[in-house]
Amino acid sequence: MDLKSKIILIYGPTASGKSEFAIKLAKKVDGEIINADSMQVYKELNILSARPQKKDYRNIKHHLYGFQSVKKNYSAGEWLKAVKKKILDIKKRKNVPIVVGGTGLYFKALTDGIVSIPKIPIRIREKVRKLNSSLGNKNFLKKLKKLDPGITNYINPFDTQRLIRAYEVKLFTKRTLSEWFKKTKSAFEDENFYKIYIDFPRDILIDQISYRTQNMIDKGAILEAKRFLNMRVSKKKTASKAIGLIEIKDFIDKKIEINEVVKRISIKTRQYAKRQVTWSRGNMVDWNKIKHNRLKNFLKKI
Repeated sequence: MDLKSKIILIYGPTASGKSEFAIKLAKKVDGEIINADSMQVYKELNILSARPQKKDYRNIKHHLYGFQSVKKNYSAGEWLKAVKKKILDIKKRKNVPIVVGGTGLYFKALTDGIVSIPKIPIRIREKVRKLNSSLGNKNFLKKLKKLDPGITNYINPFDTQRLIRAYEVKLFTKRTLSEWFKKTKSAFEDENFYKIYIDFPRDILIDQISYRTQNMIDKGAILEAKRFLNMRVSKKKTASKAIGLIEIKDFIDKKIEINEVVKRISIKTRQYAKRQVTWSRGNMVDWNKIKHNRLKNFLKKI
């Protein structure tokens, strides 16, 4: 199998072993790894975002990991601009770009392009934010679905910021985000990509998530969360939504015991993994689905 002319994309639910597989693949094809996880871009979220460790960086070049301050948001558009440059740079070095992560929107931006929507006036944006605040996210989503029935096919229903964005775009431009998406085009041809989806059975994944959560606590997630909380990052910032921060804060405030922290983080992570799988069903039908226990065989064929 010749993958050296490709841009390799690797997606799968959290804790499915994407990073480990990417490193093994990179060694086989002279690859360099590019991050496609929206939480792993933040430098202060190392353990809680399950970022690859320094020993991995020494062996294989890694890009777009841990460079952004948690006090700033980092959009899919900013990521796309950065990743396109990284891909071209890696290609110039005659190496293979391997884009790996669990943020479906990043992959969609790379393979389909990103929308160029007119700037929304402040008055419209404030109006929509007030509406979301007064209705609450659940009722706001119901109202949005009347304007854009297919909204949950391409936006996570729990992602408040992107739901607000979808509403204001429809209100101002009279077009849904999906209609804008149809007008976009990737900077790369589809045949440039080799797309891998790691298919992981839910029962085994649940065990993996529980093990990884305990491992994060053992490695210092409590201290990392304390440092983050001391920074007083606005709750509106993307980094504030990192799984584990709320649970660890409750532990610090002596509201819950450490075993309850592990339990709650594991549950939230399982819910997140389920959303990632749902995303893949709607947006990754043309990807090469590889069972987790067939990854070794895949590597042998290269």
